[in-house]
Amino acid sequence: MLSLATAVLVLPLVLVLYFLWTFLLLLFRQARSPLRHLPGPPSASLFMGNLKDLHDQENNGLVARWSRSYGSAFVYRGFMGGRRLMLVDPVAINYVMSRGYDYPKPDFVRDSLASMAAGYEGLLTADGEMHRKQRKILNQAFSAAQVKSFTPIFWEKAIRLRDIWLDITASPLSFFTPADPLTTQESAERSEDTDPEPATSNALSPTALTTSFLPNPFSSFVPSKASPPFPSAVRARHTTLTGVECTSEPCRLDVLPWLARATLDVIGAAGFGYAFNSLEAAAERRESESELARAFAVIFATARKFRVMTILQVWFPVLRNFRTENTAMRQATAAMRKIGTELIEQRREPILTQTEKAVHASEKADVIEGDKSVLGRDLLSVLIRSNVAEVPTQRMSMNEILCQISTFLAAGHETSSSSLTWTLYALCRHPATQVKLRAELRSLPVPSSLAMDSARPAIDDTDPHAGFFEQIMHLPYLDAIVRESLRLYAPITTTMRVASADDVIPVGAPFTDRRGRECPDIRVRRGDIISIPIQALNKNTDVWGDDAEVFRPERWTRDESDEGVRRRRAAVQGLWGNMMTFGGGNPVNGNRSCIGYRFALHEIKIFLYVLVRDLEFSIDPAIEIEKKVNVLTRPSVKSEPHRGNQMPLYIRRVLPLDCGCEDVHV
Repeated sequence: MLSLATAVLVLPLVLVLYFLWTFLLLLFRQARSPLRHLPGPPSASLFMGNLKDLHDQENNGLVARWSRSYGSAFVYRGFMGGRRLMLVDPVAINYVMSRGYDYPKPDFVRDSLASMAAGYEGLLTADGEMHRKQRKILNQAFSAAQVKSFTPIFWEKAIRLRDIWLDITASPLSFFTPADPLTTQESAERSEDTDPEPATSNALSPTALTTSFLPNPFSSFVPSKASPPFPSAVRARHTTLTGVECTSEPCRLDVLPWLARATLDVIGAAGFGYAFNSLEAAAERRESESELARAFAVIFATARKFRVMTILQVWFPVLRNFRTENTAMRQATAAMRKIGTELIEQRREPILTQTEKAVHASEKADVIEGDKSVLGRDLLSVLIRSNVAEVPTQRMSMNEILCQISTFLAAGHETSSSSLTWTLYALCRHPATQVKLRAELRSLPVPSSLAMDSARPAIDDTDPHAGFFEQIMHLPYLDAIVRESLRLYAPITTTMRVASADDVIPVGAPFTDRRGRECPDIRVRRGDIISIPIQALNKNTDVWGDDAEVFRPERWTRDESDEGVRRRRAAVQGLWGNMMTFGGGNPVNGNRSCIGYRFALHEIKIFLYVLVRDLEFSIDPAIEIEKKVNVLTRPSVKSEPHRGNQMPLYIRRVLPLDCGCEDVHV
């Protein structure tokens, strides 16, 4: 009894000493960090540092102001005054981003991504040899040839979305706003309690939730409410665009959840041969979602919650041993694994049979390649073939495959829907650009054998429609608009890295530190956190000129000898378009760039071709749209923060130039 009583008394003392000692070590480390000599803004809060101001950086231009005041490499404060390095210097950024294994994601970022991906073995969370192996295998699923084979799926879903929107414009009194396809019942119940003006759909998006006593530094996402009357200012704009006044009025529509549903259907079909039927559920006003969508909604909601415990686990690693999952999360993870396993088992036998035939024919037993058959194209087929590969370096475990399913469901639909939403917004704010784009799209007529039909067979090398889709990809003004939109509205606005060892980061030009000394480089120690402000880089006036914050697609149509083009090419060495929207890096030391960028570009262009060709988009000029960041950048109406994330646009069927108010027939 005496020993038990002693233990009861001693244990709390040991815990207090552990936390006190760990905290003192953190303070000592901060006091000795070489980052202490770098300039930077004063800390606004002892506990939150500069984070409260930073969470709204996409609207307040904070990083740009800081860089003007403190240079292209400076320090800001995180939790408990922890110093974090902010880099806007292209040379320094190229150095860090091209060394993905030396500068991995911080643990608290990986923990959040692992919650979303239901494990640490997905491509977003894996490191070292595991990541290198996965990257090599998955490159086959996202090669240029493979992505082209997905085009019929992009076309089918884009046509279906267009048809739904046309139906809505034909019967505007019956339209509604669907819920985010990845919502939870718990969210729906909360929305009725907290919102005095409930939405047409009562489901809150997962990201509206927080379990912390702190104010959530991120945004809350809820669906938009019923639409207000069509304003006279927008009616006048439509009269100007079409040249005549028509009796039909555009219909107000929140495009955000519709695009999210369409892209979820795309990644389900193209990636895993799984039919979410998310668009159809909304079109038919069905409240139920597929089992996989429901499971993923719970997982994604949990990943986006902001918790103090997550931060404490970074400071005190012992707390990671006490992680718990609620019942809903455990059930959702189990459901996702069950469905993923079923998908794998359903596809394994036919894929193995085809693979054996291909291997026998080619006598290349050590190569995992896609084929021309339906079963050989999608991501799941590549993953299954990797699971049975004879070469260990090309083999993925079952758990790795299950993690990839949730990883690509998350990364593969929200990024594309966000990009499409912001592109439509940009076209609304610049109607002349929209008219010019539509003229280019209509200059490429749809083949009569294809028509604007949603039911299309898969493409192969002999399909006559492959050339038509390839022409869409190379439309110059469409390409310029997509580039400019992805520059100004990057889905991921910032990324973080942590130094795995002491290092010296080069800079483009020497700078002066707080001591007045000239520094030719930046010294970092193991554990130092580095922020890469992707969106701020994409709007850097030193690279993009004085009009860097202006949506101007024409900047991408300049001659290669133009000074602005040369300046771009000499700046950040991103994966695509000399910008960091899709990340950067190299395959030698950890390529952390977006593996699915070709997939996203093809999907975005096909959707824009179908939607903008046949629909006209506009926005109430009195509405001010803000960026809200929680994992991804989503729009919100500034005057309606209680409505959460939304993009209310006005849509109508495009009228012919000689308008007599008759519809255009395609």
